[in-house]
Amino acid sequence: MTKLVKHLFSLILPITVLVVVPAVIEKEWKLVQSFHLMAGLILILGGLVIMSITISSFALIGKGTLAPWSPPTKLVLQGLYRHVRNPMILGVFTVLLGEALSIRSTSILIWAGFVILINTVYFIIYEEPDLEKRFGDDYREYKKHVPRWLPRVAPFNRVQHNKR
Repeated sequence: MTKLVKHLFSLILPITVLVVVPAVIEKEWKLVQSFHLMAGLILILGGLVIMSITISSFALIGKGTLAPWSPPTKLVLQGLYRHVRNPMILGVFTVLLGEALSIRSTSILIWAGFVILINTVYFIIYEEPDLEKRFGDDYREYKKHVPRWLPRVAPFNRVQHNKR
């Protein structure tokens, strides 16, 4: 499978989570009045930017994709990953919050919570142990200093932490 096909195929997950499931669970997509719509669109745009940055980081730095079947072969410790371990899912969550706000949908808001819960369980049970196996002490050190969900203000600098 070519790199392009792998990257395109890996977009199935976010498209399903951000488009397909919300379209199925929310029957009426009525855009609401100005404030909710504008705030929602800002969140959607912000989330898409975060997702684009992380997908690019996986491809360019990590030499892989966001999909579990074609993960990065190099540990990504740059960009947004210096602040939080899972910026991709934060981007997804932000888009879902924007969708929910734009159309004032409780169903999509509940879906957003479910996405975070499922990913938290997946990260704890599978992804973090797998990253520890693949990247060893580098990942364990990173995990000690960079939170899973709430971004740290000061970026993680592996060199500074290794000097201690």
